[in-house]
Amino acid sequence: MVKLLEELMEGDTAGDPMGKGKIWTRRSTRTLKKECGDRGVSVCATTVSRLLKDMDYSLRVNRKTIAETRHPDRNRQFEIINETKKYFEDSGQPIISVDSKKKELIGNFRNEGKAWTKIVNEVLAHDFRSQAIGVGCPFGIYELLTNLGTVIVGTSYDTPNLQSSQLRFGWMNLVGRGIHAQKNSLFFVTQEGATDFVPGCGNMRFIKIFVKFTDSPSGFATIPQEHQNGIR
Repeated sequence: MVKLLEELMEGDTAGDPMGKGKIWTRRSTRTLKKECGDRGVSVCATTVSRLLKDMDYSLRVNRKTIAETRHPDRNRQFEIINETKKYFEDSGQPIISVDSKKKELIGNFRNEGKAWTKIVNEVLAHDFRSQAIGVGCPFGIYELLTNLGTVIVGTSYDTPNLQSSQLRFGWMNLVGRGIHAQKNSLFFVTQEGATDFVPGCGNMRFIKIFVKFTDSPSGFATIPQEHQNGIR
């Protein structure tokens, strides 16, 4: 049986280049079970999995390590953003970072996490869109200088108008506290690929709506999609 598995995986086996003895295959246990059956060997997927572990195979996932470009000025865009941010920071002008997160169904659905309780909260067995009250669109606004933030959850479609309304609410929350009420400029940082915050008509429409509302000169910076892990 072990020899048969080795033959089946001969062209789909990889190993650890550091010589730690780890090897893995791209083929699933169900596929191997079927191919064993085609060769007259009856075996279940669980047994295949156990045999693979005995043969020092392990499950692996893809790792994002290859950059799309190797341009010598690749870091210049981030240097410009940091220089501009430093200028606004030294001038005491507001710097706003915004981001949106995965939409969530609103209703009696299961959520991750635990809470101390004497009874179990009963929820629906399946998360069907038709059983939801609506869809929540989380949107976060963070002001770097004051270390204050606001999270707003919209219930309509994720559009430039909705995002502008959410951002206006967050901005007025800061102004209402007497923060940045007299400031005359604003630096706005977002990331490419975050809902409508992408190059194109949706992004330009959002920018025009927000600039018109704040009535102040504004600077905008977009973090490329491949560098989205944190925009603070």
